[in-house]
Amino acid sequence: MTREEKVAAVDALTKHIEGASAVYLTDYSGLTVEESNVLRRRFREAGVDFTVAKNTFVRLAMERLGGFDSVLPHLEGPTAIAITMDPAAPARIIKDFSGKVEIGKPALKAAIIEGSYFGSDALETLLALKSKGEIVGDIIGLLLSPIANVVGAIQAPGATLVGSIKAIAEKGA
Repeated sequence: MTREEKVAAVDALTKHIEGASAVYLTDYSGLTVEESNVLRRRFREAGVDFTVAKNTFVRLAMERLGGFDSVLPHLEGPTAIAITMDPAAPARIIKDFSGKVEIGKPALKAAIIEGSYFGSDALETLLALKSKGEIVGDIIGLLLSPIANVVGAIQAPGATLVGSIKAIAEKGA
């Protein structure tokens, strides 16, 4: 790789990390080519960019951006990086896939989500995170709940009145 190609690779990685809300570092060592391809496909289907990059390139990109000091020590050995806007998606895939592969990989090394650091022992915590769509749905549900209660309260007396009129009409007939 020429120097210009290396600079371009770091620039592209920097730009990609900069736009993400979650960055996961994983240990993928020991996976076969077939397992790696299946894993990449699962990440792609979930909207997660999963790539293997040189630790030096990842370190340079993260140092440029700042705020990644806590994960820099984890950039040793075989490292793949998962970059996404959905903070829980990589955790779900890692958990599901590592349970199906004998070697238990990929393994979480560390993650940065919206500036917060999570270590290798935080996979269960990361699994509990809701996606942006789920959070928006919860908020909309909360906002609509009072409206539904008001509409129900307004309709209830009308339904009672209609029922009473029907009962009186039936008695009179």
